[in-house]
This record gives sequence, structure tokens and C-alpha cells, in this order.
Amino acid sequence: MIKLNVNDTEMTADVDADTPLLWVLRDSLQMTGTKFGCGMALCGACTVHLDGMPTRACITPVSMAVDKKIVTIEGVGQQAVGEVVQQTWQQLDVVQCGYCQSGQIMSAVALLQGNRNPSDAEIDAAMSGNICRCATYVRIRAAIHEAAKALG
Repeated sequence: MIKLNVNDTEMTADVDADTPLLWVLRDSLQMTGTKFGCGMALCGACTVHLDGMPTRACITPVSMAVDKKIVTIEGVGQQAVGEVVQQTWQQLDVVQCGYCQSGQIMSAVALLQGNRNPSDAEIDAAMSGNICRCATYVRIRAAIHEAAKALG
């Protein structure tokens, strides 16, 4: 049994230590907001936070998450920055198909937790590993700027 802290809740999973965190979250813990995209950490759909750092869950063995604080899309709105980002995503109608958006939001929250006034170049750099097949990049950048203004 592996013990995890997910969204400030202690959880256990009966999995091998090398099981990717993505599959532990989705299959063992039934937290399906984190998406499988490519399985090679190239698209960002599986992004979660480990101790505040955006991390690709598809290539991260669950053993690397033990004794760390895991935040998923299901819990990011419990944080002030996450709540504001989710609100601006809705206000600006960022989502098209929505598949990549949990990873996009997780990366945006991580950016704004460390930088409350990012430039376009800083946004582009922070979001560069997140692929949106619907190409909502302009709306994503606008939502991040709007969230930054709301956070002051």
C-alpha cells in the first residue's frame, strides 16, 4: 500500500511503486480530471502539482509522490490562485473541447503562484509544454493575464 497526500486528503493505493502517478490517480483513486494524452510528457494533459511544481503524471512513478503534496485539477480550486484561474477560464470561455484544459490550468496556476505579473513571453515559456489541439492559446494567455490582474 502506498500512502499519498492528494488535495490535502490522505489516500492509499495498492499499486506497485513504479506505477505512473497518472494511473494511480485515474484508476486507483478514481480522480479522472487528470488526462492521459501522450504518455511521454510531451503534451501536458496529465499535469499535476507535486509540492507546488507542475509535474507530468504520465511519466512520474508513484513512488516519487510519496511524502509530497499532490494537487490535481479536482483540488486546485481550493487554493486562491486556482480558484481565480478557474473563474477566468470560465469568464473568457477558454475551453473548446476541454481535453487539455486541466493540464493547462495546472500549469497556469503554477506560473501565477510564482509570478503575479507575467509577460507574454513568460506565459509562453511556462505553458510551452501544454498542447491544445483546438489552438485556444490566445484565450489561454488572455485568461492568465486576467487572473493575474484579479490576484493583484
